[in-house]
Amino acid sequence: MRNLKNHLKIKLDLKKLILFLAISATIVTFLNSFYSSYQVQKQQLQSQTLKSQSAYAAKLSLATERFLHATQQQLAYSANIIANNFDNKAIYQQEVERLRLQTDSFNSTVVVEAQGVVLEVSPASLQLKDTKLESFGAIQARTIQKPMISDPYISAANNLIIFISHPLFSSTGEYLGYVGGAIYLKEESILHSLLQTHFHQDGSYSYVVDKNRRLLYHPDKSRVGEQVYNNKVIESVLNGESGTQHVTNSKGVDVLAGYAPLNSAKWGVITQRPLEKTLEPLEGLMVNVLYRTLPIGFATFIFIWLLARIIAHPLRGLAETADELDSPEASKQLKQIHSWYFESAELRKAMLKGVGILQNRIFELRHEAQTDPLTGLHNRRSLDSILDQLVDSGTPFAVLALDIDFFKRVNDEFGHDIGDSVLQSLAKVIMNVTRASDFVVRTGGEEFIVISPNASSRTAYVLAERLRTGVAKTLMPPVGHINISVGISGWPIHGKAIGEILKSADKALYEAKNTGRNRCVLDPEYGYVDKAIVA
Repeated sequence: MRNLKNHLKIKLDLKKLILFLAISATIVTFLNSFYSSYQVQKQQLQSQTLKSQSAYAAKLSLATERFLHATQQQLAYSANIIANNFDNKAIYQQEVERLRLQTDSFNSTVVVEAQGVVLEVSPASLQLKDTKLESFGAIQARTIQKPMISDPYISAANNLIIFISHPLFSSTGEYLGYVGGAIYLKEESILHSLLQTHFHQDGSYSYVVDKNRRLLYHPDKSRVGEQVYNNKVIESVLNGESGTQHVTNSKGVDVLAGYAPLNSAKWGVITQRPLEKTLEPLEGLMVNVLYRTLPIGFATFIFIWLLARIIAHPLRGLAETADELDSPEASKQLKQIHSWYFESAELRKAMLKGVGILQNRIFELRHEAQTDPLTGLHNRRSLDSILDQLVDSGTPFAVLALDIDFFKRVNDEFGHDIGDSVLQSLAKVIMNVTRASDFVVRTGGEEFIVISPNASSRTAYVLAERLRTGVAKTLMPPVGHINISVGISGWPIHGKAIGEILKSADKALYEAKNTGRNRCVLDPEYGYVDKAIVA
């Protein structure tokens, strides 16, 4: 008997166990510290980047506002000179040249009389003098007869431009025409110089949109003039809001964006930085954290190792003596052991308490292992156990295999978070419709199985129809209404094993899908139901 005990004895003593726990605790503590540091640093980098993007967007917005205000002041000044010398053609030439060359605010400038005929243009190479302008901005300037900034349009010289103009009025208030300057959106201009260089050169870039969601400026010149929809940042800035957002751009890249509106022109300035670029410094930061944490972790391990030796010494003696309780020397040996702490005497009680806690935890883990975490329903493992119990007890049952119709569209259109919400709502509907004795199982994705003990084929079909109509009537915001298809089979069917029964239900489900969806199909081997009578 002694040899058998020695053969089965576990080769771990308390000292080795404590050392193992020390190593595990040190590693877990280190990993937790490392992960926590990573998350804190990541959040900090994102927060700082969002703040800087917001601040820079506001800065660019203010600079652009000032630029537009300055151009309008320049035009107003020239308009006063031209209006007071409207009969002097030399003044026209002098002012259009000065407006274009003095500050580089405009790519081209014009003086136009009240009927739309160009009196003077700079540069002259545009060859627009003495021609009548019928472009969008020209007509808008003559119609409004007020200082204005146009929407983007194709000019008479075939350039995509923004036209800024100021009316000309005589001393008697007669409308004489207007003086204006064009900013070419797809060519170099002072607006490009103002926006194209980011202050950090860190992968960030800026772009500007107008009220029609059209790109007025973008680092990729091929996109200038493009209209952008379904962009949360653009929608926010065009609503007059300023702030920050973490979004995925039109290229599928995660970016951290800041934005600010221009009230005078109804534009929006957006600056954004790829998340990947933001997190690049994190690698170096985490290396520093690693270097700083390792010495502390090593010191902690050494301390626990020494403490383990001290704690294990009396318990080692108790364990060795316990193996020799039938020896005449056992009592003497126990008296010689220095049990210097209370826990060594109360070990048995502590172990009993520990066993009780462990059993409770095992029960919780077993329950979690048999439960779908998203819906709280039974999972596939639990289904196998349920079917085994029903078959062992000889209890007949119906199998309802159901599936959401076109569920992929829900995920594609609304995202997987909304898809998960729909699955949870569907689970509630199923639980409300089924009996307390029924078992509801989520087998994966949008697929569910209902096991209904002691149900006939007719009862199962009625239950399936109640499920189908109940789901169809249930509103599931923001998706709306969804439909399900149901395949029905049951056990026992002569000569068929449980796996075949489940396949029969799946086959009936596929038939429901293939014949139009939103319907219930009964396995013909399981039974026949007059649908008109059931209805």
